[in-house]
Amino acid sequence: MRIAIVGGGISGLVAAYRLRSRLGADADLVVLERGERAGGILHTGEVGGETMDLGAEAFVGRRPEVPALLRELGIEDQLVTPAGLRPLIWADGSAHPLPPRTLMGIPSDAESLRGLVDSDTLERIATESTRPLAWYRDADLDVHSLVADRFGTQVVERSVDPLLGGVYAGSSRSIGVRAALPTLAAALDAGATCLTAAVAAALPPPSDAPVFGGLRDGYRVLLDALLDASKARVVTGTAVTRLAKSTRGWVVDPIGAVDGVVLATPAPATARLLRHLAPAAATAAAGIELSSSVVVALSLPHDTPLPQHSGILVATGEPLRAKAFTLSSRKWPHLADRDTALVRASFGKFGDDKPLSWSDDELVTAATEDLSTVTGIALTPLAATVRRWPGALAQYAPGHLDRIAELETATADLDGLALAGAYLHGVGVPACVASGDAAAERVAAALA
Repeated sequence: MRIAIVGGGISGLVAAYRLRSRLGADADLVVLERGERAGGILHTGEVGGETMDLGAEAFVGRRPEVPALLRELGIEDQLVTPAGLRPLIWADGSAHPLPPRTLMGIPSDAESLRGLVDSDTLERIATESTRPLAWYRDADLDVHSLVADRFGTQVVERSVDPLLGGVYAGSSRSIGVRAALPTLAAALDAGATCLTAAVAAALPPPSDAPVFGGLRDGYRVLLDALLDASKARVVTGTAVTRLAKSTRGWVVDPIGAVDGVVLATPAPATARLLRHLAPAAATAAAGIELSSSVVVALSLPHDTPLPQHSGILVATGEPLRAKAFTLSSRKWPHLADRDTALVRASFGKFGDDKPLSWSDDELVTAATEDLSTVTGIALTPLAATVRRWPGALAQYAPGHLDRIAELETATADLDGLALAGAYLHGVGVPACVASGDAAAERVAAALA
């Protein structure tokens, strides 16, 4: 039995691991990756001789998928949690604490944003409940349209955009309410009379549990463990040029006949491969746009007096080039005892791919100058590493859930084929693990 896993990111590697468990040692599992390495946007590199994740660096701790997977693979000792410090927001030329009691930056009350927005905006939030709320249960709209209408643009630019930029490399204008904030949409659907009340209802209950988790030695430990456990053949530098149904299974060029296929590819590649097989599915996938980003890792002298915060998010409209900084040596206790202080600067949002074209020197200069501005410290890096991520993150635009429903319905009758990836049901690592699990189960069940 031969299975092709098209796409060697975390979703594809988890699918290969699960298929090995379901199909046994004799199955021929082939991972086809068009890039030069497996792992997708999970990539552990180095800066100044120190190991550091240069793609995704954390996962949502309240979801169970990643800790469970680490336990299965026998690497649960790699699980680490942050120090518990909160980030700052750089807005209107100064640093502000991240507001409490918000949902992706949307406030549940006016007081939480005091100091971040002006008095007129605070009054608008405080009196929002006196204004009728127009919300239709069958509608979806972008986050900007909802929040700006109720609270004004300062809330969007200074509180919401910085958080959405970190999760999706997008903005409130490119992200839909239903896909990105399902608990908020549910509260509105249930009849919340105003947006602050809906946010209060949608907030998770208070908890002392860590919000995020990470891996002590980087995501490459997880990737290596998956590759080892799956015993899959990984073929890099190879793009799949054709996918077709045959009388006994599937044809995947360039490797030929296979019994099953997992498409763990980005949305545009999925659309291309499904164009003739399932035109409606291809159209749905083609409607999902991607955003690009760049990570610049900086190594600074160990005694650099960085703020005692996990990071600094940059509001929309600030005269800075970076969109965020992760103060890695402050955020992660296991990085605090390194010989140098480590910082990640992030660039790029949906609709702005210019940072991809900047030279490494230009990016390092921009990261250093902007970090100096937001910290008030004159900085000279000891070393720097640049990693570009073209088309790395899907934009969960208004109508995304309908698009995915159409895509999955249109491929439901294609036995032996399953979809996986960050464009389906969440961009985070736990959601990708879940999509790989589900894809493997679908293919294994069809073959059984």
